[in-house]
Amino acid sequence: MSEKQPMSSDHRNRPKNKEFREFIARGWAPRDERLPDLAEVAEWTPARREALSEAFPGERLVLPAGGLKVRSNDTDYVFRPHTAFSYFTGLGADREPDAVLVLEPRPEGGHEPILYFRPLAPRDSEEFFADSRYGEFWVGSRPTLESMAAELGIETRHVEQLADALAKDAGAVSLRVVRDADAEVAATVDQVRSEAGLVATEEQQTAVAEADAELARHCSTMRLVKDEWEADQMRLACEGTARAFDAVIADLPEAKRRGRGERWVEGIFGLHARHHGNGVGYDSICAAGNHANTLHWIRNTGDLRDGDLLLLDAGVEVDSLFTADVTRTLPISGRFSDAQRRIYDAVHEAQQAGIAACRPGNRFKDVHAAAIRVIAQHLFDWGLLPEGVDVDTTLDADTGQYHRRWMVHGTSHHLGMDVHDCAMALREDYMDAELRPGMVLTVEPGLYFKADDELAPAEFRGIGVRIEDDILITDDGCENLSAMVPSTADDVEAWMARILGDAG
Repeated sequence: MSEKQPMSSDHRNRPKNKEFREFIARGWAPRDERLPDLAEVAEWTPARREALSEAFPGERLVLPAGGLKVRSNDTDYVFRPHTAFSYFTGLGADREPDAVLVLEPRPEGGHEPILYFRPLAPRDSEEFFADSRYGEFWVGSRPTLESMAAELGIETRHVEQLADALAKDAGAVSLRVVRDADAEVAATVDQVRSEAGLVATEEQQTAVAEADAELARHCSTMRLVKDEWEADQMRLACEGTARAFDAVIADLPEAKRRGRGERWVEGIFGLHARHHGNGVGYDSICAAGNHANTLHWIRNTGDLRDGDLLLLDAGVEVDSLFTADVTRTLPISGRFSDAQRRIYDAVHEAQQAGIAACRPGNRFKDVHAAAIRVIAQHLFDWGLLPEGVDVDTTLDADTGQYHRRWMVHGTSHHLGMDVHDCAMALREDYMDAELRPGMVLTVEPGLYFKADDELAPAEFRGIGVRIEDDILITDDGCENLSAMVPSTADDVEAWMARILGDAG
């Protein structure tokens, strides 16, 4: 009786014999070994790294890209590098899983950037043919150490050398890591600290945790002010978003005809986002009718019906990972009803007040204050605030806020490589901060009257409106990066008529 073999869940048949491996490795045309030109972004990343270096002199800084994440079984999600890694390397799109940027302190001061990553494997390697996660046969060729160095203008090394590099002079050189980017890299850093006796006490553990958090926060806060290249990437994202909105309007008749039209809208926008850039910058909100009153409605399972509004909150993320974030509320029939227009005009007036507050020297919170006062005034004029509550009363942060029944969210957030960019910045650097040229923020007031809200007028129930644009603070005011997307009620109707003609 033969010996029982251990059970295995590996279903792949991988030939192991020497002759087969030699056969796979031979007979290929020579690879193109020409080196790429220096990437355009590589002209801007040195200044970013230098600023980070100045904030943490003499310390070894570790910024991982992150690894592939399983979607189901042996299928991974499309890779998206951690924002801090992308910001300081210039790598966007799906580049480069498992890579780690290390800023190595120089004895004479400053830091030397070194990128550790998994380069292209030779054709006689096991990875080339048999590795379904990284192998060239499966996922395409990877850059070489030389090509990546030429593209980014920094030193590159194999990721297998990372652990030894992090352990070098442990104890003598302080070590910080962006912890949330890659759990395995963070664990390696923790091991290095442990072996060096740097986390032996609770006090030491608290200190290194705070050091890591400070690095992550600084990386986030640095992105508050965009350079010229970043501003151009934001313009590119907004241009793509405008084209995707046009495409959605053109296909509204089909979305209505097919049923489950919110999904159709999501698909049309996603098609153009993927074609123009890397894809959508966040899950698109395609909310028809009463769904618009669920602020983060991303199920997108509803039908589109004439007489309802479609609130579309969506943005194209370009390959550099900069994303737009634009909202328009569209009458599915092409025309607003009287009640819809009343609400829409109120929101638009509030948005214009918020945009007018987007000036250097004003504070971030001034934008919300300007917009919400207009919202509160309309709610008061419509008789919706409680008896005895006027505009100033409801705007009181401690004793008012009644208007928030119909406008619950903030009017603005910073925008860039993350749709809610710079989220780790301290309050004094964000909400309480002065607006400076180069900042990009959204202005997006709304009014939301749920279908079951018995305090709202009957004709308002089931109507949700939000209007959002992406605003760049300039030296003397602001630039509306998404201004090419029509926003007044009249312009929206004309825009839809121009695209749909008689088809709507």
